Amino acid sequence: MPTRTCEGLIVNRRTFLTLAGGGFLWLASGCRGQRVIRIVSSLPRTGSAQGQTDTIVNGIRLAIEDYNGQVAGLPIDYKDLDDATAAQGQWDAAKEADNAREAAGDPQVLAYIGPYNSGASMVSQPILNEAGLVQISPSATWPGLTTRVPNNQKDEPNIYRPSGKLNFCRVCPNDFVQGPLSALFAHEVLKVKSVYILDDKELYGAGIATIFKQKCQELGIRVLGHDSIVATQKNFKAVIRGIVELKPDMLYFGGTSQSGAPQIAIDMLGEGLRVPLMVPDGCYEKAFIDAAGADTFRTIPCYATMGGYDPAFALEQGGTVAEFVKRYQARYHKMPEAYAIYGYECAKVVLEAIQKVGQPDREAVRQAVLATKDFDKGALGRWSFDENGDTTLRVLTISRIENGTFKPQRTIQE
Repeated sequence: MPTRTCEGLIVNRRTFLTLAGGGFLWLASGCRGQRVIRIVSSLPRTGSAQGQTDTIVNGIRLAIEDYNGQVAGLPIDYKDLDDATAAQGQWDAAKEADNAREAAGDPQVLAYIGPYNSGASMVSQPILNEAGLVQISPSATWPGLTTRVPNNQKDEPNIYRPSGKLNFCRVCPNDFVQGPLSALFAHEVLKVKSVYILDDKELYGAGIATIFKQKCQELGIRVLGHDSIVATQKNFKAVIRGIVELKPDMLYFGGTSQSGAPQIAIDMLGEGLRVPLMVPDGCYEKAFIDAAGADTFRTIPCYATMGGYDPAFALEQGGTVAEFVKRYQARYHKMPEAYAIYGYECAKVVLEAIQKVGQPDREAVRQAVLATKDFDKGALGRWSFDENGDTTLRVLTISRIENGTFKPQRTIQE
């Protein structure tokens, strides 16, 4: 049954335009001049992260389908915004700020899903906070976005909350989960005695590298050095040569597929550093494997971690995550990337909150989202937001790259 007309277009759960790239556009996104429930996402839709963010957006669209394209008696108008530029090949601070200002200034926008990157969250969170607009990220993991970080001189997270109110939350575990559990795996499973650490100088990469380093030191793993790279360098051969001489048991890189991780793997192979490489969730995407070359990881063992559930592993284990993966495959005819389910979960939290409020009231929706407790309407099982806006789900998946894919080794729950 049609549910609502919008500028002459009938909007129901099957009314989509197929785009050249194989994605789908919800027709309500063209609605103008009538009341709508508008939800915005801001993600890097340009550059190598697009494969990951395509599946996040697909997850959001699946959630919208669950409500037949309307909630609280009004059509859902979803806007998929890009916070990346072709020149950067990744997220751009100016674009993220523009997206946040656009959303904040539109009274029909009730929620902002994103961004993908922690550094981008630092940019948009204060803008959205002043506007009283709730922000929910599927993937920004820097702890300082929600809580105090020891030995950090910045007044985080207060500097992101000029109104004094909380507006940011996330459905993914933060790096206080991922960093320590990664070090524990290196110590107990890989039997690592010494490690060399590199990072990309970015908030996310340097942050998780430091957290990983601290846990290594607690466990008695010798940290032979910790340096930062410049991601725009052509290669890191000189850095890797210096590390080879120190003979570490493992190399850890804090960064993303877009900030040097593939080239580090290539240079490890080229310079003869035949030890395991461990990377965080910023590299947990096909783009990382493709850029480094699957053959690289036949010689260089590479372990990638992510705070949450791997889709392929979840499919084997069953449960609500597996049900989501099956539905995604049926709808889009491919396996989702790691963060598709978190895009879906973000949208479900927002839409359930709007449905509970029953009207397009930005402040009421903010309060309802942040009050989420024992949530089981999505795909991640039952969980809550704590007083900081962090999820109570504290899970880490560790995979090894084999034959061009991520092969989960184990899932650890804190």
